[in-house]
Order: sequence, then C-alpha cells, then structure tokens
Amino acid sequence: MKILALDSALSACSVAVLADGTVRAVRRQAMARGQAEALLPMVRAALDEAGLGFADLDRLAVTIGPGSFTGLRIGLAAARGLALATGLPLTGITTLEALAAAVDPAARQGRVTVALIDSRRGDVFVQIFGGDAVPLSAPAAADPAALDALLPAGPLLLAGDAAPAALDVLARAGRDVALATDSAQPDPVAVARLAAARPLPEGPVTAPVTALYLRAPDVTLPRPPVLRALA
Repeated sequence: MKILALDSALSACSVAVLADGTVRAVRRQAMARGQAEALLPMVRAALDEAGLGFADLDRLAVTIGPGSFTGLRIGLAAARGLALATGLPLTGITTLEALAAAVDPAARQGRVTVALIDSRRGDVFVQIFGGDAVPLSAPAAADPAALDALLPAGPLLLAGDAAPAALDVLARAGRDVALATDSAQPDPVAVARLAAARPLPEGPVTAPVTALYLRAPDVTLPRPPVLRALA
C-alpha cells in the first residue's frame, strides 16, 4: 500500500510517502505560519523523491486535530482537495494519536504514554495511551494544574509540545515521569503508518473527514449596528 500523509496541525508542516511499509520520502519544516504556501510544494517534492505520482497511491492521510485552528483548516483543505481530484480515500488521524505512535516503542514499555498539546489558551489537549500506543482515554482539554489527578498512577512518558511544561508540574507532584525525545510535533511517517493499519473504505466515501476541535474558536463577533431614532 502506498500512502501520502500530510500534517500542518501544530507549528510545523510535514509530508511523508510510505510504500508497503517503507518510508520513501519525508519533508518537514517548522513554521507557525505559512503552511498554506508550503504544504502542496512539499507534497510535490516528496512524491518526486519517492518516484511516484498520485495515480500510484492507494490512499491519503491527514492529521485532524486537536491543534491550531488555522493549521488544521489548511491541512484538511489540502487533503480534501487532493482526495476529490484523485478519487483516493482519505483517512483522518488525530494529532494525539500521531504523537503517541511516534514515540520509541522501547521507551513506552513499562510506562503509560501521555500525549499533550498546548492549546495556546491556558489549557492542554491530552490523551492517555498504553505501552502499545492503544488509547486508554478519549482526547480532552484539561487544566495543566489538574494533570496529576487526571492521569493514572504509575510511570508516565510524556510526548507533545506541552510535555516539557507538564513534566515540571508532575515532577513537583512527585510523579515518576519522563519526556519522550523528538516528540513535539506529529510525525507524518506515524500518520501514514496509522492510516495503513486501518481498513480501506468499501464503496464510495460519503462522510467527509472533519477536524477534531476540543474547544470553541476564540472569535469576537461584530457588534450589531446601533439604530438611532430620527429626530
């Protein structure tokens, strides 16, 4: 199976091509803005390096959140557009799943893996995974100060861009906690591998892949116009 995976959910833009379990190409670039201009050229470069065209692919995959509202919309729009243009099935992978799956399996042994994303609004997005990276909880938004009470007893391994701050909180609470290496951003290879493990849809795909939002967007609605009585 040949898969093209995309991610722009957090503070990076990345693409990977996986062919029958072998990584054929990877492109990564840290960026808080500019993913809209960077993502599709990265797709083209990765496919060229892999020696593949869209006609050679079996499916597409994309991170669906939680994460940056803008980044998620960019990644989803690009993936949906490619799926529509090529007729390829599109698989959505949560950002927290991707973070946990990318952690070194040896480091996961004997510890519960906790994927944590900074919401940039004072809370964190969190999900708990077993040593085999299978989810033990649903994704949720949480107060960082409440993590000690939220997380299970026993050794913990933290991944994600909010992991260093959570490490400090949990260490002060006396928890046995460690930090996964190179785990701040979703790995597009992990996104591709997670998608490869899921069955392809049968027949036409009718339900679109949608974003996973764990909090409402921060928007300010315009004030209604003030109507003044005519003198």
